[in-house]
Amino acid sequence: MGEPAPLAPVEAGSPSDDVGLDPAVVEAVDAALAAGDHGAARRTALELHYSELADLFEALPHERRIELVDLLRPTFPAAVFAELDENVRDDVAERLGTEDLARTIANLDTDDALYLIDGLGETRRGQVFNAIPRAIRAQLEEQLAFPPESAGRLMQRDVVAVPAHWDVGRCIDHLRESGDLPDDFYDLFVVDSRHRPVGWVPLDRFVRAKRPVKIAAILDSDLEAIPVDMDQEAVARLFKDRDLTSAPVVDAGGRLIGTITIDDVVDVIEEQAEEDMMRLSGVVGSDVHSSVLETARLRSVWLLLNLCTAFLAASVIDLFSAAIDRVVALAVLMPICASLGGNAGTQALTVAVRAIATGTLSTANAARIVLKEGIVGGLNGFAFAIVTGTAAWLWFHDPRIGLCIALAMTANLVVAGVAGVTIPVVLNRVGVDPAVSSSVILTAMTDTLGFFMFLGLATLIIL
Repeated sequence: MGEPAPLAPVEAGSPSDDVGLDPAVVEAVDAALAAGDHGAARRTALELHYSELADLFEALPHERRIELVDLLRPTFPAAVFAELDENVRDDVAERLGTEDLARTIANLDTDDALYLIDGLGETRRGQVFNAIPRAIRAQLEEQLAFPPESAGRLMQRDVVAVPAHWDVGRCIDHLRESGDLPDDFYDLFVVDSRHRPVGWVPLDRFVRAKRPVKIAAILDSDLEAIPVDMDQEAVARLFKDRDLTSAPVVDAGGRLIGTITIDDVVDVIEEQAEEDMMRLSGVVGSDVHSSVLETARLRSVWLLLNLCTAFLAASVIDLFSAAIDRVVALAVLMPICASLGGNAGTQALTVAVRAIATGTLSTANAARIVLKEGIVGGLNGFAFAIVTGTAAWLWFHDPRIGLCIALAMTANLVVAGVAGVTIPVVLNRVGVDPAVSSSVILTAMTDTLGFFMFLGLATLIIL
């Protein structure tokens, strides 16, 4: 009985077709590995695009993942590492031997190679470095000296640079004869005698020019050179604001040392958006592939902090225990005020944290945004106060209870809107990541104030 044929690649279809790895491929490879049909599993895996192969590694259970690494070891596609979740990346790198891992790193662009090396321990890193060719090792060690999440870590070292006095024909001949061109490039950077960038030539303009035309005649001198120590989020904002596809990276002396391309910036934007989303929920990083104990440990820190804030809200309720004993309706209605305030605050908080991350909210325009969110909270609070107050009045046949919940809800939504912007701005100002801490503080504030205002008003008005 012959080996089953590997799955056929997914053909392009209508625009509504799903993008990504077909779940049937995962099931087929998993089944083939379980049945010991290594030939079919290997052929199917190697027919995938490297991004789909990365999805396959992430979808397989640990034992099957390790088995597939062993099958692909002789021809392991280096580009897969750039697409892997960091926990799976470390898992795969650990399984590869030192020689295989060193060969893989040597075949990667320097920015992707650094992403892989960052996950290695000191001992393993030293072993792998010793197996990498000297020239590549020197480049990687130099880039590792740059700050994490800086342009120096993000850049590729291979760059196309030509002097201004060359003509187009000489540049074409140089590019054809060069053995170290980057795999993908979009611009030619023009440098002076000290290798400092003075302009750039878009690739489309370059290929349209006649051979005798001087580079100086077609270059664009409006150049955005990126300092090697610039934060990668600032790099991403620069690409977005200037609609760049690539940009040169310069050292402290202004000399061209690398380039950053749009594909690297897209990764930064995606990672930052995911990081902000996770941190707003009290999760540090993507823990889908983390161990059970590690995931539980990381989440327990924020759950403990939430428990402390819950006790704070409970202590406020305890202050008005006598009022609750006399008017049972208060116990029924008080979660409504706190819950709505928390939701309204989270809406403002999410917008504010993202605006801070993209640079559109700072202390310069914070007052205007705070005022806006306060007015929005007041308008929503007034509208929902009428509905909730009327419902409470009809429910408990007491207009005073309706008045209390209406006033408390209006005030809490105003506070929630203002706090949703103010808290992340203040935290960012003092150097604390607002995505990590804001939600806990906001929840404590809206819950505590919501209970206090509602029960306090009830004590004054009803009792």
